[in-house]
Amino acid sequence: MERTLEYVIQTESGAQISGKAAADGVVHIAEPLTNARLKSVRATVRLPVSDETRIFMNGYQNWTYSPEYTRTGRTRGLKHLPFFLRGAFSINRYGDYHFVDYPYKKGVTHGESWCYFRNGERFLLFGSLDETPGYTLFRFDANKGELTIERDCAGMRVNGEFHAFDLYIKEGTEGEVFDGWFREMGVKPLRTEPMVGYSSWYNRYQDISDATITDDLVGAKSLLKPGDLFQIDDGWEPFVGDWLATDPKKFPNGLKASADAIHEAGFLAGLWLAPFVAQKGSKLVAEHPDWLLLHDGKPWLNGSNWGGFYSLDIDNPEVISYVRTVLERVLHEWGFDLVKLDFLYGAAPFGTETESRAARMIRAMDILRDACRGKMILGCGVPLWPAFGKVEYCRVGCDVGLDWNDTKLMQATHRERVSTKQSIEDTIFRRQLTGRAFMGDPDVFFLREQNCKLTAEEKEKLYTVNALLGGFLLTSDALNAYTDAQKAQFCEVRRLKEQATDIAVDADDGITIRYTLDGKPHAVKIL
Repeated sequence: MERTLEYVIQTESGAQISGKAAADGVVHIAEPLTNARLKSVRATVRLPVSDETRIFMNGYQNWTYSPEYTRTGRTRGLKHLPFFLRGAFSINRYGDYHFVDYPYKKGVTHGESWCYFRNGERFLLFGSLDETPGYTLFRFDANKGELTIERDCAGMRVNGEFHAFDLYIKEGTEGEVFDGWFREMGVKPLRTEPMVGYSSWYNRYQDISDATITDDLVGAKSLLKPGDLFQIDDGWEPFVGDWLATDPKKFPNGLKASADAIHEAGFLAGLWLAPFVAQKGSKLVAEHPDWLLLHDGKPWLNGSNWGGFYSLDIDNPEVISYVRTVLERVLHEWGFDLVKLDFLYGAAPFGTETESRAARMIRAMDILRDACRGKMILGCGVPLWPAFGKVEYCRVGCDVGLDWNDTKLMQATHRERVSTKQSIEDTIFRRQLTGRAFMGDPDVFFLREQNCKLTAEEKEKLYTVNALLGGFLLTSDALNAYTDAQKAQFCEVRRLKEQATDIAVDADDGITIRYTLDGKPHAVKIL
């Protein structure tokens, strides 16, 4: 079926440029503008769908819940929450709520950078080829049968050729459309080897120290293989933002000693940090208030973690110098092999007259890639398109929880909340990124009984999805507390990762994962 894309470019002076293009294959729409300040850039495509059609809209960043919708689904924002609640916890800062309007209308869904419409095994993909001019915002209204595409570029000044849209629009099998999109972008993964290992976060959380790392290494040596990853997560630093020294009470010997111990055990050493943000109460905020990103004259608060945390201004050369110094110390003085770089969205909550929000995020990722030369990056809390081809590994969903889907109260909050169920769905519906953009990290799985409320069936669903569809397979269980049965089960999860074939997702009636292992077909009902 032939589809036509009708577009309109409006400037603040009232000038308007409109036109049409075939909505198929590679679509480049560029128009000359002279010293213009943009008001809106919008295109529409007629796209009727049936009750059988499944609709995917990629959320703003990796934590943003991104399921497949039916034609009656809707993307929920925050308007249902009291304003004071939104402000008290800054939950409108984790996603796109501060720059995208959520209409709260049945049948209306939206997302950024790419979307698809699936009928059985046939996919119709709309993917951005270049986000530098601004994020590509998709909004689908099933009631009208209309897809609206916008550039997130209001207020930008343009003097020259402006790329209104650079799109890849293709219908075919899953492999055909996603292979074609990444081929057209020229994006290849930096690494295709999966990673297996341990993370300290989802059991100990910030309660880590020399003693806990030593204890966890004992368990890791009994189960992990040489070359696996042992990752120290949040809790080693005095405050978020103060990265040049460790918490002296927790790690009196410093983290070089920890990295050395991890290497002596035969593992790769990983470390968590959040390079573009700093928490209230940190030494950095106290000593360098001029490093904070301002909006309307006030530091930009990104959320409520650690009592509240601010964005650093990547236009400030001293900030970039500090980030480079931190990564040089962590990777080359302390000797870590991989850094998990978190809360990266904080680098680019908004743009300027000369740089879009998306271009700023792309620049931030380029800074990190250059600073981490020769070492591996696990990206997290990041808009995904800017991370394509820039990191070896990247989270593709929200954080898992110690239960299935948190409380009813939390379910009513933002799309970036902690949820095992939502993490599983994000991993399933962003599975196409693994091996094309990077190796996807679905977050950890659990086998333990203590400090975990997941049922045996829920644990199986989690580790099945993580092993089959991800490229990063970690647990946060205390491995030295495993029973013989749990050790055997861990080895089976690893074998599932390494040996399963014919992996397929059936998401037309609930979600079922099918695969073959040892020549036998298996099916696990996920949802």
